[in-house]
Amino acid sequence: MKKKIFSIFLVMVLCIGMTAGCKKNVGTSQDNAIAEEDDDSKEEAKSYRFGFSCITMENPYYITLEQALREAVEAQGSTLVTKDPALNVDTQIEQIHQMIKDGLDAIFLCPVSRDAITPALEELKEADVKIINIDTEVKDTDYIDAYIGSDNKAAGQLCGEDLIQQSPDGGKIVILEGLTQNSIVERITGFEEAIAGKGFEIVGRADVSGDLNEAREASNKIFAENKDVTAVMCGNDQIALGALVAARTAGLTDVKIYGVDGSPDLKKELQKTDSLIRGTSAQSPIKLGKESAKIGFAILNGDDYEKTTYLDVFFIDASNVDMYGVDGWQ
Repeated sequence: MKKKIFSIFLVMVLCIGMTAGCKKNVGTSQDNAIAEEDDDSKEEAKSYRFGFSCITMENPYYITLEQALREAVEAQGSTLVTKDPALNVDTQIEQIHQMIKDGLDAIFLCPVSRDAITPALEELKEADVKIINIDTEVKDTDYIDAYIGSDNKAAGQLCGEDLIQQSPDGGKIVILEGLTQNSIVERITGFEEAIAGKGFEIVGRADVSGDLNEAREASNKIFAENKDVTAVMCGNDQIALGALVAARTAGLTDVKIYGVDGSPDLKKELQKTDSLIRGTSAQSPIKLGKESAKIGFAILNGDDYEKTTYLDVFFIDASNVDMYGVDGWQ
């Protein structure tokens, strides 16, 4: 009987010990509290599908712009679809139509023609695709969600102001432009306003669509009739390079050629002691790409953003070109 009582007592002791041991490992609710997950902090960034359509991917400026955009977009886990209309607005409209069919949240758009692009703007708006208009402004700005580009009028003014300093007595001017591209139109407007009343005469003018080869061909004809041209104002650096080839072919030695962009090719010309390139109003496609991407994500995420953004430009000539470098874009 004593053995039976002892056995029961031993079992009770063991049970109490096991219970105490388990209780000891559990701890208090404060010791093992489970942190509630913050839904906002765990929420992943949304993935979007962006389109990119510019005037032509033959222009190094747009190649660099696209690369900057792609890097910024893909860094956020989103996709960038690029199409090259190659200076053809009908092609651009058709490519945009196809991008909408394939699925698109927003588009970075630099129109071949500020006027003729309107049907594409209408289709984008109807499909609720957000439009970030970059570099050259569309005519019907009511369709777009934001515009970002360089201060193009100031770019032209910088060239005009430099020309006045270089040729205070005035002279004969040639203008090479692109009438369907608002960015170039504004640059030429800024240039003409700057030189107005300063003794300059426009002896030649041509719409070269912002293209190097068209600029070269038009310049050949103008220089054949005008050997005493003081300066050539070009809507972009590609035009300036085309004018440069034509000027050399015509044997011109004292003409001053102005561009707008600050491209590596034009900056290399500025390093040459005998170059006919006087200078270029520079912009940064890298900065434009990064800032455009920020605005695009802000629009889609419902965040605050600037409806219109103008980026600063600056003049590069032989005196400061080394500071900006010639191997890439600033």
